[in-house]
Amino acid sequence: MKFLVTKSTGSWYSVQSKDGVKLDARLRGKFKLENKKITNPIAVGDWVDVEEIENSHVITKVYDRKNYVIRSSPRKKEHSHLIAANVDQAAVIVSQKMPRTSLGFIDRFFVTLETFRIPGLLIINKRDLYSKEEIEGLKEIIKVYEKLDYRCILISVEQDDLDEIKQWFEGKITLLSGHSGTGKSTLINKIIPAVDQAVGEISKLTGKGMHVTTFAELFSMNGNSHIIDTPGIKELGLAEIYREELSHYFPEMRPFLGKCKYHNCVHVDEPGCLIQEAVRSGDIALSRFKSYLSMLEDDDNRR
Repeated sequence: MKFLVTKSTGSWYSVQSKDGVKLDARLRGKFKLENKKITNPIAVGDWVDVEEIENSHVITKVYDRKNYVIRSSPRKKEHSHLIAANVDQAAVIVSQKMPRTSLGFIDRFFVTLETFRIPGLLIINKRDLYSKEEIEGLKEIIKVYEKLDYRCILISVEQDDLDEIKQWFEGKITLLSGHSGTGKSTLINKIIPAVDQAVGEISKLTGKGMHVTTFAELFSMNGNSHIIDTPGIKELGLAEIYREELSHYFPEMRPFLGKCKYHNCVHVDEPGCLIQEAVRSGDIALSRFKSYLSMLEDDDNRR
């Protein structure tokens, strides 16, 4: 029977059929052998076949994915880790302080989505903590991403109503990601009160969030709207993206690709590079170009 994976603990998976049957199933060992470079061969959002074998429910097949979100493994060198599969869109929730999210992290998240053209959403939380000057600065950041067709909102998840975000999530499977402490669990609790996710505190020593969500899990707003909550991500390393193709995952760079003086231009310091000219003219945001260079440097370091 075909089931949707709704929770992954690493060794056991919660699965649910279309008619509401819920089971806990384990993974057949051979899948781990077939995916040597993946730390977790199954992710929340996967569709699988489950059979009863020796009084235990066993996942015997993983269906082809329409897309997936992946990162480099923080623990195993040269391995990747699946964050979620078969999503309709993905939202990153960030904050300017307690903890602070860098623009580089946001850009890495969106680049990861662009590999499958997954629509990206930017939720800037903790509006109530910012000064007028900080809010004006965040509005300028929002302009950068809205120009690239990413939906954005500046909000206080604790204090404001979430009607606009609920509309974004309606009828979709939405991956929700971000650093620990930025408000993922609080947002889910307000949208789906029955969930009652544990909410972590911010470390006074580091100003960063402390991990509360341990495993990825899918929660249902209603019959056709779902949120995949994920553990907080400290650093987001790119996976399955090669140096030569990185620029393809920056929407603002695509119009210039193939038009530089040199066909193998990687847009760093080559003469006749149209992307560098677009940065100088303001057509490409300097912050985005800096993120691009940082990702190239990470690729060089991995090599």
